[in-house]
Amino acid sequence: MSIEENRNCSCNCNCECEKENTVDCDLRREMIQEIRCCEFAITELALYLDTHPDDQKALCLHRKYCKQVKELKDKYQKVYGPLTINYPCNKWRWLEEPWPWERGNY
Repeated sequence: MSIEENRNCSCNCNCECEKENTVDCDLRREMIQEIRCCEFAITELALYLDTHPDDQKALCLHRKYCKQVKELKDKYQKVYGPLTINYPCNKWRWLEEPWPWERGNY
């Protein structure tokens, strides 16, 4: 896939989308969105807990979302590779994938 074709990809993800793998792109985008939502909830709950440290319900929700985001990230990274450089498995996998400027999503 050329840079121009990738730039015109309708899913706007960082994978090389072709007609036969748009389902994979949609799944990848959904997984990223779930991770973002959980991380947002964690941040908001942490800010709330700064001013309400005794709220056990909020603390339980914070723990629940922390566990959920860890599971989501592990699942994502096993399929699509590391989200950050700290991911312990396949630590050099990003070298095998296209660089951001090669994908055209910059």
